[in-house]
Amino acid sequence: MAFIPDTIVPVPKKPRPSGLNDYRPVALTSVVMKCFEKLVRDFITSSLPASMDPLQFAYRHNRSTDDVIAHLLHTTLTHLYKGRGNYVKMLFVDYSSAFNTITPSLLTTKLEDLGLRTSLCDWISSFLTDRPQSVRVGNCASSTLTLSTGAPQGCVLSPLLYSLYTYDCTATSSSTIIVKFADDTVVMGLISDKDERAYLEEIKHLENWCQENDLLLNVSKTKELIVDCNKKQERHYQPVRISGTTVERVDSFRYLCVHISQDLSWSRHTNSLAKKACRRLYHLRRLRDFRLPSKVLRNFYTCTIESILTGNITVCLGTAPSRTDKHSKG
Repeated sequence: MAFIPDTIVPVPKKPRPSGLNDYRPVALTSVVMKCFEKLVRDFITSSLPASMDPLQFAYRHNRSTDDVIAHLLHTTLTHLYKGRGNYVKMLFVDYSSAFNTITPSLLTTKLEDLGLRTSLCDWISSFLTDRPQSVRVGNCASSTLTLSTGAPQGCVLSPLLYSLYTYDCTATSSSTIIVKFADDTVVMGLISDKDERAYLEEIKHLENWCQENDLLLNVSKTKELIVDCNKKQERHYQPVRISGTTVERVDSFRYLCVHISQDLSWSRHTNSLAKKACRRLYHLRRLRDFRLPSKVLRNFYTCTIESILTGNITVCLGTAPSRTDKHSKG
């Protein structure tokens, strides 16, 4: 397949990037190509078997990030309530350039295993190989480079292709769970009787799976969170080591824009939302000073402030302690 060279624009991942790894290479493709990719994406999703991993929430009908968070919290609370002394370990996995390391030949094999047509698999393989690209920063552009690895970020098809590339990354034990939303992956260990062997073996299995599929785990950004409601005795948790490096243990982690804390409280998350909303209230006041119509102000509030405050509200209300719970504890 002949391509018009893609223009790669480096987009900062954080406000003050300090190195090349702090930029995300986003491909700017033509509108016509994006429309065609959308048609192909819709056709693929309609052709996928119903037996696919139910814990891959991306590109599934009636699934969203709210469902991922709700599933994580529900599974955690259910395990904690099952027995005294139970606790849950969550490993929030980060991949190094996940989209850029997809191997087209492996992806084609997996798509064929899922029952997609051979002609469609060949088209996707052609779509991902021999792609001419050039990097543009301001008015400067690099020479064209041809790549045959990875799915370009910014393309409509890329998130779905990555989700299908990792469809066979599933838990191997009844006491472990692997939850995915595209490349946002969480390995959960439901620990009973202080037995963490299945959890640690699952992480080792994930390491081996990544090696077989040419994916690289970013240990420095991978974090572990432990939810343990037993405050009466001090526990000594086994550390997680990946490629000889100990994974950092944190008190809270921001996963899919939601702060999950080790005590499962919503204080940090709600405080973060309140600060973000307050910053945007300044712009609303400025618009009001310019005497814009009330309809415009209302639309601005709904789109930029109310949407923040109501995000994940169903999950928050579903797991927040009720007054009855508080009084019964007292």
